[in-house]
Amino acid sequence: MPESKHIMPAAAPLGPLNIGQAAARSGVTAKMIRHYEALGLLPKVSRTDSGYRQYGEAEIHTLSFIKRARSLGFSMAEIVALLKLWQNKRRASADVKRIALEHVADLERRIAEMAAMRDTLGYLAACCHGDHRPDCPILGELAA
Repeated sequence: MPESKHIMPAAAPLGPLNIGQAAARSGVTAKMIRHYEALGLLPKVSRTDSGYRQYGEAEIHTLSFIKRARSLGFSMAEIVALLKLWQNKRRASADVKRIALEHVADLERRIAEMAAMRDTLGYLAACCHGDHRPDCPILGELAA
């Protein structure tokens, strides 16, 4: 008997979603969706007669883009720039790469700063007796 092959039907176009459904679909909270809309990261969406927002595939895709950019630590200003480049099909990839490399440099700077903080605190903690005496090099350093 031949094997039956299950063929998945093509995904149907996404119908209008309310903000809760859009949040669930994109992984972005409803509060943040409203915030992004207020910032202009999302275009004004259509509304029902009773005033409820309606989101479609394009908005969900944009929200997913924003969420991924946020997860990589891009600032809101960088995300605005990246969104504009993403939506501009005639963009130069060099512009996107410049933003990404500037962000990498910023991450490296912050990592170095955090490593220095870790090392300083580790040293101070090692110098502290951690006993009943009141003298403490950690507090002494903070007060200096």
